[in-house]
Amino acid sequence: MQRLIWIALLTAFTLPSFLTAQTREEMMAEKEMKSATLDSLKTALGTLGKQVATLEGEVASLTDQLTPYPRWNKGMLGNLGLNFATFSDWLSKSQSNTSAVNIGVTSTAFANGDWEKSFWRNSANLTLGWLKFDDKDNPDDTEGFQVAADAFNLSSLYGFKLSPKFAISTLGEYRTSILEGKFNNPGYLDLGAGGTWTPANNLVVVIHPLNYNFVFADQDFSYESSLGAKIVADYTKKIVQGLNWKSNLSAFMSYQGSDLSNWTWVNTFSTAYKGIGIGLDIGLRNNKQEALAAELDNNPLQSYWILGLSYAISSN
Repeated sequence: MQRLIWIALLTAFTLPSFLTAQTREEMMAEKEMKSATLDSLKTALGTLGKQVATLEGEVASLTDQLTPYPRWNKGMLGNLGLNFATFSDWLSKSQSNTSAVNIGVTSTAFANGDWEKSFWRNSANLTLGWLKFDDKDNPDDTEGFQVAADAFNLSSLYGFKLSPKFAISTLGEYRTSILEGKFNNPGYLDLGAGGTWTPANNLVVVIHPLNYNFVFADQDFSYESSLGAKIVADYTKKIVQGLNWKSNLSAFMSYQGSDLSNWTWVNTFSTAYKGIGIGLDIGLRNNKQEALAAELDNNPLQSYWILGLSYAISSN
């Protein structure tokens, strides 16, 4: 009887360990089996991914071959910014009764044509802004809107393709203002030739070592035209779903020195849902001749930004 009791106690203490050991072995076997299945599926998925990429490339190639020339891509995009403010008896301000209106507009239109051996890219950009500030307690303050931003740009680039990514090209670009009698005063016209590099569908780089920068003006300050190099870079990218970025840099480097050089860099960020969204335009410019004409001792970095409602219209 005593022996049976000892056997029962021994069984009670050792059986759970035995069962646990058995369960652990089964779990290890199940893990190995599932790991092997997972590795097999990953291999199959990788193979399928390569097949999908290959098929996508073949479909894109066939689509390209079936699309007739010339191929035109046309569209328009822009930004409208509005700001209204009114203060009445706001005593913490030195001018306690005021109203202000700020209006900013940017618009870009483009028409890009593509042929089998050549291309023709055209664009126009207009940026305008007005500001009105009314101090109701001061009858002598300035009435009406004042110009806050004013820029117009027109460009046309033609190229003959030497390869899918490189072409010999010629560029014409005109820049001026249009308000307050500033049209073509001053006005800048670049005419030049060189090469255009298109490393990707969303990036175009123009390098023209032979370019003449004509400057037109009817002012006391004598603007100078000169020979130099023209560099233009245009880039577009979808940063994330619903957020697009467009960047354009246009620079002229005069062979007569930096005083006759200039550059303009414009960046546009926009969200869009069915062509409507929020847009931000940021423009930077540096032009020593404009600084000298304004009788400035230094050459400040010119800038503007407009935040507002954006729109986009395109057609292929």
